[in-house]
Amino acid sequence: MVLKRTSLTMVLMICMCSFTFAQTPKELLDKGLELYRDGKWQDAVLMLRRVQTSTDDGALKNDALYWISSAELFAGAYEAALQDVENYLKNVPSTDTKYYEAVYNKGRILYYLNQYDGAIPVFKTYADAVQDPSRKSSAYYWIGECLFALGRLDEARNTFLIITEKYPQSPKYEAANYRIALVDQKKIENELLNLLKWSHEESLRTVEEYQRRERAYEQAILAYQKRIADMLKDTHLADLEKENKELKQRLAEAEAALAAASVTVSKVESAQAAEENKAQDTLAAEPAKAADAPKADSATLTQEQVEKLLALKASALELQKVLLNRLSESAGQGEKK
Repeated sequence: MVLKRTSLTMVLMICMCSFTFAQTPKELLDKGLELYRDGKWQDAVLMLRRVQTSTDDGALKNDALYWISSAELFAGAYEAALQDVENYLKNVPSTDTKYYEAVYNKGRILYYLNQYDGAIPVFKTYADAVQDPSRKSSAYYWIGECLFALGRLDEARNTFLIITEKYPQSPKYEAANYRIALVDQKKIENELLNLLKWSHEESLRTVEEYQRRERAYEQAILAYQKRIADMLKDTHLADLEKENKELKQRLAEAEAALAAASVTVSKVESAQAAEENKAQDTLAAEPAKAADAPKADSATLTQEQVEKLLALKASALELQKVLLNRLSESAGQGEKK
């Protein structure tokens, strides 16, 4: 049963293929146009390709090529459509009935390929060549679309205005009005964006200027602090040097007095020793007389002098100790700084 059905299907396919191959190029063209009108773009392209391979008639081939490019345009095969429409425009004269329609299609193909700069002159050529207001307004509409896509908003708005002012009956009239409103809105958005951008840049400049001034103030403060520290350091060192100088002078005086006191003490000690020896000799010779005789005043004076000299010596040593401490502290502070 399955084999019978398979055989029947093959027979039907062979019959259909035979019927198709038996069709004339004109019949194939009509069939392709029928598929085109039904929106079956890919099937239409395949059928119209067969027209090109089944005839040597140049006019028929060009006619099929025109409809192939149109079907590819609607199918979204823009690269193939551009190639076929350019081949068509090369093969037919500008007097051909479909020539400028192919020009219009080429402009649309370039638009869909985002080649706006290339599409604008193509649409202008079409607009200059045709006289029908509807067709002219369509060309201007697509020129406006290209300008809008390029961001040339003022030019796009002026182009759409041509349609609304010169061609109020055009099928593109409502679309042109909408585009004009859209352009106006876009211009406002751009102005707001530019204002926002300017405000942001101005804020950045203000922040940068504030930071720059803050750094300058910090550097100035550091410089002032350093200068003040140097001034204090110089003043402190000057005071220490002055005090050290005074202490050195006092130490020198104390050392001189100490040296003199030492000499005097030595002399006194020598005199005292001689006096004691003399007294011992006198006591030994005249014990009774020595016992009754009063003590010499020189011995008392000598003791007072000794005490004063010893106090002076102690004072000089104390001054020397203080000076050494100050010098040590001054040296320690200098190393820390």
